[in-house]
Amino acid sequence: QVDVAESGGGLVQPGGSLRLSCGASGRTFSAFAMGWFRQAPGQEREFVARIRWAGGAPEYADSVKGRFTISRARATNTIYLQMDKLKPEDTAVYYCQAVSSGWGHTYWGQGTQVTVSL
Repeated sequence: QVDVAESGGGLVQPGGSLRLSCGASGRTFSAFAMGWFRQAPGQEREFVARIRWAGGAPEYADSVKGRFTISRARATNTIYLQMDKLKPEDTAVYYCQAVSSGWGHTYWGQGTQVTVSL
């Protein structure tokens, strides 16, 4: 059993910042990669950012490059998403994805709402 839990969503004005956190826990879980996706009302879930545990450059969707930063805390299987210069089009439910090493199983969190509005 692997639990993935996000936190840190909320309401922010355009141009503001938010920081999301996500932790993956499970007795045998070992991360290969973790990342963020988002889903706006009436739209499909889309990739936002991802980071691999072994290293290498993080990956970002073009729409968030230069504004969002993903980071990790390896020891606790935790990732963060620092979101700056937020725009109304960033409004969505943000989901955390954890991919295990070995078999490559994928786990999802329940999501956290981010609303960018005046």
